[in-house]
Amino acid sequence: MQKELNTERIPIKMWLEDIEAGALEQARNLANFPFAVSHIALMPDCHQGFGMPIGGVMATKDVIVPNAVGVDIGCGMCAVKTNMEDIKRDELINILTAIRSMIPLGHRHHKKSQDPRRMPPVGDKGKMPVVMREYNSATRQIGTLGGGNHFVEIQKGSDGGIWIMVHSGSRNIGKQVADHYNRLAVKLNQKWDSPVPRSHQLAYLPVDSREGRQYINEMNYCIDFAFASRKLMMDNTMGVFRSFYGSGLEFSPMINIAHNYASMEHHFGMEVVVHRKGATKAGRDTTGIIPGSQGANSYIVRGKGNKDSFESCSHGAGRTMGRKEAIRNLNLAEEVRKLEKKGIVHAIKSQRDLEEATSAYKDIARVMDLQRDLVDVLVELSPLAVIKG
Repeated sequence: MQKELNTERIPIKMWLEDIEAGALEQARNLANFPFAVSHIALMPDCHQGFGMPIGGVMATKDVIVPNAVGVDIGCGMCAVKTNMEDIKRDELINILTAIRSMIPLGHRHHKKSQDPRRMPPVGDKGKMPVVMREYNSATRQIGTLGGGNHFVEIQKGSDGGIWIMVHSGSRNIGKQVADHYNRLAVKLNQKWDSPVPRSHQLAYLPVDSREGRQYINEMNYCIDFAFASRKLMMDNTMGVFRSFYGSGLEFSPMINIAHNYASMEHHFGMEVVVHRKGATKAGRDTTGIIPGSQGANSYIVRGKGNKDSFESCSHGAGRTMGRKEAIRNLNLAEEVRKLEKKGIVHAIKSQRDLEEATSAYKDIARVMDLQRDLVDVLVELSPLAVIKG
C-alpha cells in the first residue's frame, strides 16, 4: 500500500502514487457511503468510472450497489498454455484470420443461436426477468468478443510456452441487467428519501429485499454467462490451433477470473458484500491474470490474500487517457511504430483504434511493482499477436 487517506467517514487505502481528481472524488463518495464498512481500497490501475472508480473495492453491509459492479457484469480474463514453444509470424497472421472467422468482433453476433448447452442453466425463470427477456438474443452473443478493451491475444511466456488469452464480458445481457437494476435502485432510493446524493451514482438495493435478491440472481447469471462466453471463444481458438498443428497439440487447464462483480465474503469479522469494479480476487494462492495494454506484457499471478485490499488486486494497467482523448491526441504513426518495433501483429489500423493504443494506458510494469504486497508473478507474458473488437 502506498498511502492512506483519513479525511472521510472511513479510510481510503491506495496502492497507487497519483490519482486523477475525478477518481479521487468518487473514492471520497464511497468512503462516505453510509453502508460501506472498514475502508475503501483502490488498486494501482484506478481511474474514473461511473459512480465507483475502475480499480475500486468496496465492502458493504446489508446492501448491494449495481453501479459498483458496472455494466459489463462478469467481465474477466481466461488464459491457456500450449505445449508449443515457438510460432512463426506468417503462421500468426494466418491463425488470426482463422480466429476472426470463428469469433464475431465488435457489435457483430453469431448469425445463428449457439448450442444451448453452452448457455448457463436458468433455473427459476421468475427470479430473472431481465435474463429471460434477453435470453434468446444472448444465445447469438455467447462466444462473441465485443469491443473496447476486449481482446484475443497470443503470447510468449517467461516459462517458455506459447499462451492464449481472452478478455471479454457479458455482452448486452449484462448491460441490460445493470441498467435495469440501477434505474430501479434510483427510483427506490428516491422513494425511501435516501441520504446518498443521486449525483454520487451509488443507488443501492437491500440484499434481503425482493429487488436485491433478483439483482443478485441476475448478476450471478451474467457472471456465469461471461465465463461461458470466454470458454466458447477459447475452445474455438484452441480448435483453430489444432487445425494448424494437429492432434498432438496440448493445452493446460484454463485459468479464469472475473473483475466486475459483487460477492458475499467474510472480512474483518463481518459478512459483507465485496464489490470489485475493475479489480480481481487475489486470495491466498488464488491464480489470477493481470493483462497489460495492447503491446505490453501480461501476468499470471498468485494472490497473497492481503486483508487490506479485501484480498484483491488490479485487473489490468488502467487508463491514463479517455477513449476520445486518446483518439484526439495520440499519433497514429508513432503508436504503430512502437508495436512493430516489438514485432507484434497488432490491431492499430486507424486513428479510431488509438483508443486502445499502448500510450492510452499506464505502465503495466509500474502497476505490478505497486502491488507486490498483493500478488506474486508466476509467468510474464509477452504479446505476439492480438485481435481487438
